Amino acid sequence: MRQKINLLSLLKDFDPSAPPPKISAVAAGIHRPRWSIMIPTFNCANLLRQTLESVLSQDFGHDLMQIEVIDDCSTTDDPEAVVKEVGRGRVTFHRNEQNLGATSNFNVCIERSRGELVHILHGDDWVLPGFYTHLEAIVAHRPNASLYATRSFFVDEEGVITAVTNRICSLENGGHSYSEFVTGTALQFAGIVVRREFYETHGGFRPSLVHCADWEMWVRAINVGLGVVSPQVLSSYRVFDSNDTGRLVKTAENLKDRLRLYAVLSHNIPEFPLLDALNNLRRFSAKQAHQLQAAGDTTSAEKSYLFSKQLQALLRRNKFRFLSFLN
Repeated sequence: MRQKINLLSLLKDFDPSAPPPKISAVAAGIHRPRWSIMIPTFNCANLLRQTLESVLSQDFGHDLMQIEVIDDCSTTDDPEAVVKEVGRGRVTFHRNEQNLGATSNFNVCIERSRGELVHILHGDDWVLPGFYTHLEAIVAHRPNASLYATRSFFVDEEGVITAVTNRICSLENGGHSYSEFVTGTALQFAGIVVRREFYETHGGFRPSLVHCADWEMWVRAINVGLGVVSPQVLSSYRVFDSNDTGRLVKTAENLKDRLRLYAVLSHNIPEFPLLDALNNLRRFSAKQAHQLQAAGDTTSAEKSYLFSKQLQALLRRNKFRFLSFLN
């Protein structure tokens, strides 16, 4: 309890012990394809065409691959029209009755999936040629794993490559090590496939995490199950100012959510290096504030600076309590 009180003094009533939402098993008698490619969208129809084309060019056929777009009540465009034009009847479309937010929409994707292997591919990302064939070969080699992934390019709004995710050598042959995920997520959504059975057994994405729900899921799947990460770069993850990541940085909510993440991980993994993670977050928040200030966004910079100071004060007051708890 000491850890919960100290850590959550910045998070008010957040409860890291709350279980993730349950995922129902596929009903008996329903056709089960090998793959479910579930594409969540929200106001990104102008980019959805590329996403769909990247999947359809690798289509294994209706019996082996479910392809569906799940729209979270877009307000500025019409993703269904894109699905009809590009999908030509091959891609199904579902629109939520109300806007649920990104994390809850991921869970809708899982619930609506029927395949053994679930690939949640954002409607503004895409996969490169050979993605599904390459992962199929890895699955055949490591059938006991929960998570399979390739590395990803980071691209800007115009599709220009700006960076690439690092190799995770400790997981290339399969493993449980989450050491690469203590200070940041070493994987991006576009390149990740998870067995539906894992979701059914261990739950879906936590809606209480806004920015880090995927990060927590990857650690959960690797730590509890087994993760295999290919060194090949076969997916593209788009980053731009107006997407969820950009908006959360401006409010410093990305920093608060990482703190929530660390609370969840330290609650569920007794050996999680909490103090190292928090000190890294303190440095990261100060760096984010500096970058925002340099970009001329003084209002956003002040929010990140405030978080950094609050976390530094918390660590200064409770450093030895953290150490005694971890040891």
